[in-house]
Amino acid sequence: MSGQVETLPLSEEVVEQVDLTQLKKILKVALLTTAEPLSLSELKKLSDTPIENSVVEGLLKQLAEEHAGSGVELGHVASGWRLRACPEMQPYLDRLNPQKPPRYSRAVMETLAIIAYRQPVTRGDIEEIRGVAVSSQILRTLETRGWIDVIGTRDTPGKPTLYATTKGLLDDLNLRSLQELPSLDEMSNLLEQDNA
Repeated sequence: MSGQVETLPLSEEVVEQVDLTQLKKILKVALLTTAEPLSLSELKKLSDTPIENSVVEGLLKQLAEEHAGSGVELGHVASGWRLRACPEMQPYLDRLNPQKPPRYSRAVMETLAIIAYRQPVTRGDIEEIRGVAVSSQILRTLETRGWIDVIGTRDTPGKPTLYATTKGLLDDLNLRSLQELPSLDEMSNLLEQDNA
């Protein structure tokens, strides 16, 4: 069936010829050669003719199945789709380019957690929850990393800045949405286990 051109209904009025085998190759190459996730709308641009979302999603599902067990996985994150090494392969890849991941202070991680679970929040909200002042450096570190962003101001006296997490954070955590974060109860249990 390689190279076969299939007729797909793309709308009620138009029927286009789409070479699905070629399109799947193009999708794979695009996903292999980009560092950032590609959205469905970006992937649709790779087709020579207009194509329905369901067709691209079907090809992505086929690619995911083809890569199962290969050490590479096709994942769907907040910003789109990306090919990446499976987590169990990372120790081997680290041998090629040994880098220590950046270490963040407890204050930075607590601030990020508050923003992720309570967003949108102001600096005052964070300080009230943490019980200590939040330095500008902590917020700047999270903004520089691309994990939080200013999304506006609260309509109260002084118009305090509102912070929320970004799609970049979800991508780095390999999540599609904030609903995939563990619940606060689960997080509490994990922290208790780590401290035991």
